[in-house]
Amino acid sequence: MTSPEANKAVVRRFIAEIFAAGSREAADELIAPDAVFHGYPFGDDPRAGMRAAIERVSAGLSDVVFTVHELVAEGDLVSVRLTSAATQSGPFMGMPPSGRRYEIEELHLFRVRDSRVVEHWHQFDQLGLMRQLGVGRGG
Repeated sequence: MTSPEANKAVVRRFIAEIFAAGSREAADELIAPDAVFHGYPFGDDPRAGMRAAIERVSAGLSDVVFTVHELVAEGDLVSVRLTSAATQSGPFMGMPPSGRRYEIEELHLFRVRDSRVVEHWHQFDQLGLMRQLGVGRGG
């Protein structure tokens, strides 16, 4: 069994290299082939699903920053509270480019096995995101 500290290091890399930097190579390295991403429609190949998500996000967002506030690990689970911020410079989540910047709080729970993410849950301030990007205010 891997130590909680080692699992936290995997999650830090995941956030920095996949979420913030959009590294497709890191997705292949840090995601187990049988990983389950709850709430994401990745299908049977979570690595390919993440690479496709990276493409979509990279086309829609720029100046992406993730600020980790807390990482807590117990056993194979790592929970993270963070702030994400980005500028919507292209189409994103079905919305046309707005040029607006958002900053929201997020919670993530990762299960790590053999230095790879095998399960992930995610909650975020979707209403705050939409409001900051101008949805419902006439653009």
